Amino acid sequence: MTEHWDVIVIGGGGAGLAAAVTAAERGASVLLFEAEKELGGSTQLSAGLFTAAGTSVQAALGIEDSAERFFQHYMDLNQWQLEPGLIAEFCARSGPTLEWLIGLGVEIPAKVSGNAHEPGLCQAGVEDAWRGHVPKDQGYGIVSVLAKAARAHRIEVVLNTRVERLLDRDGRVTGVVADGIEVSAGAVVVASGGFARDRELLARHYPAALRAGEDLFVVAAEGSRGDHLRFGAQLGAGIAGAGWGLLLPTAYFQRLHHWQSGFPPKSRIHVNGAGRRFMDEDVSYAVSGGIIEAQGGTAWLVFDERARRELPAGYAHWAAEHVLAEAEAGRTLRADSLEGLAGMTGIPAGALTATVRRWNETLPHGHDPDFLRHRSLASKGATGSPAPIAEAPFYAARLLPAELVCTHAGLAIDTRAAVRDERGEVIAGLFAAGEAGAGVLGQRYVGGGNAVANALTMGRIAGANAAP
Repeated sequence: MTEHWDVIVIGGGGAGLAAAVTAAERGASVLLFEAEKELGGSTQLSAGLFTAAGTSVQAALGIEDSAERFFQHYMDLNQWQLEPGLIAEFCARSGPTLEWLIGLGVEIPAKVSGNAHEPGLCQAGVEDAWRGHVPKDQGYGIVSVLAKAARAHRIEVVLNTRVERLLDRDGRVTGVVADGIEVSAGAVVVASGGFARDRELLARHYPAALRAGEDLFVVAAEGSRGDHLRFGAQLGAGIAGAGWGLLLPTAYFQRLHHWQSGFPPKSRIHVNGAGRRFMDEDVSYAVSGGIIEAQGGTAWLVFDERARRELPAGYAHWAAEHVLAEAEAGRTLRADSLEGLAGMTGIPAGALTATVRRWNETLPHGHDPDFLRHRSLASKGATGSPAPIAEAPFYAARLLPAELVCTHAGLAIDTRAAVRDERGEVIAGLFAAGEAGAGVLGQRYVGGGNAVANALTMGRIAGANAAP
C-alpha cells in the first residue's frame, strides 16, 4: 500500500464514493476504507431517490425550477433553523451533481413517475415543484455506477476495515489509523454514515427515536455506528443537527423497508385519541411524523375486512394473512362494529362512527374536502377512489413514528464541506459529507431523496476541496 495519499475517504456509501471519485477526477491519489464487506452503505439500501432543482429531467418534462426556488422552500420548511449559506450551496450544487451522475451512467428517464420505485420524476414530498428523481435500479444502481467509476480511476478500496482514529499534527489532520497501521494523507473525508445502530448515541443525540420503544426498527446500513462523532471528539469538532433525524410513521408490526413490509390499504383512515381524523393519510413522510407527534406520538390506523382481504400478496407484513394473524393474537384490534372497536381503543364511539361516516360520504366518491387526500393519491398515480370502510369486522392498528431511516447529528461543516471545531473554525485537512457531515439535513426532511442528494452533493463538494 502507498505510504502517502492525497485523500483518504472513510466510508464507501454514496457520500464516500462521490467524494472519492470526485477527488480522483481532479488527479488526486485516493484510498477508501469501508468498514463492511461491500460498498454501498445506506445509499445502496435506499430507493435512490434524489431531490434536485433545475435539472435536464425537469426541463424535458416542461417543469420550470431553480436553485433559488429550491432554497426558499428548503429554508421555509425547516423554519430557517439551518445556515442559509450552506443550504444555498447545497441547493445550487444538487442539480449539477445529478447531471454528473447521469453523465457517469445513472439512468433517470424524462418521464412522470407515480412513486419512489418507478424510474422518472415524481412528487417526492411537499415540494412546490416536482424534484424527486428516481433512478433505474434504485440506490443499487447509483452505487454500481459510482463503484465502476472508482475502478476506472484506480481508487484503492479496502473493505472490511474500520478506521480506528484520525492522525493529527499541529492542528491539522494528517491521516488515519486502521488495523493498527498509520496511513498518512493530505486530507481526510469522513463519510462513515450516521449512528442509527448505536442506542447510546441515539439516547444522546436523537432521543426521539427511542420513544418508539420495542416498536423501533432501523433500516439504515449496519455500518451506521457513529464513527464520525468519535472522530470529531478527538479533535473538538463542532456538532450540528442534534435532536434531528428521520423516523417514518409505520404500523407497529412493520420491521422492514416498506417495499418489503408492504403498504397499508388505500381504504384506511388515521384517527387520534379523540376518534377524529387529523391528516391526509398519504401526505409525505417529510411532515407526517411531525403531524402524528402533535397528536401525542401515536394514532390508530382504521380499516375494514374488505381492505384487509384485498391486500396484495407477497409482502412480509401488510399481507392479508399477516394482518389476520396479528388480529388473532390480539395485537391488531378487531371488532364486529365500529362501536366495539372504539371501546377496545379507548376512543369515543360517537366520534369514531361520525369520522367513518364522513369518510364514506366523501373520498370514496372522489373528493376529500377536509384533507385533500384525493390530490395526494392523484400525484402518486392512483386510479379510482378508495372503497368505503363498511364491511365488518373492523380493524385498528397502532401507528407511530418507528422506522428509523437516518440521523442528522454530525460534524459541523461549512460550504466547502470542511469540518469546523467548537469555535466555528475550520479543522485543516478534515472534510465530512452525508450523515457524517451535518447541517444540510434539518428538522424537516425535504421530500423523498433529501438524504441521497445530501450524501452525493456534499460528498462531491468534499472530494473536490480535499483534492490538492
